[in-house]
Order: sequence, then structure tokens, then C-alpha cells
Amino acid sequence: MSRDVSSNSHACREGCGACCIAPSISSAIPGMPDGKPAGVACIQLGDDLRCMIFGDPRRPACCSGLQPSSQMCGDERDDALTWLARLEIETQPD
Repeated sequence: MSRDVSSNSHACREGCGACCIAPSISSAIPGMPDGKPAGVACIQLGDDLRCMIFGDPRRPACCSGLQPSSQMCGDERDDALTWLARLEIETQPD
């Protein structure tokens, strides 16, 4: 089943999962009641690097609100991991 999501004509990259690894998530996730730290794969990230609870109401709002874009995703997976990791650092309190 395809779970491609489009935003600004940019579809989720198959085999990426960067948005499920790079950012921290403070909201509860099924299987991770305290959320997850930055750089740690979400427990709901499948072997195919796709969210196993995509479209599920238990999916945190921060996840469903993060939409793929050319700026965030770049040309390849490493670009997305780098951009999201940098965003994580920039949004941390001093």
C-alpha cells in the first residue's frame, strides 16, 4: 500500500524515513509513551522506512503536520537527515 504524501508537488521519498529519525518527538507515540530523542528511529518506522501508523489517529500531530518539501527533503535521504538534524539543533533552547 502506497503512503506517498504530496505537498508543494513534493512526494515522500521511498526508502527515506528521515522525518521519523532526525527530529525529537515529545508527544507519546504508540510503543514510545515518552516520545523519542533526536537521531533515534521511531518504533513505528517499518523496515520499509515508512510510518506504520500513517493515517492512524494515534499518530502524533507533530508527525502529521510535518509535510515533505523540496527544501526539507533535498535531493536524497542524507540531505533530509542533515536538514532535519540542523533544524533540531536550531530549535533547542540555549
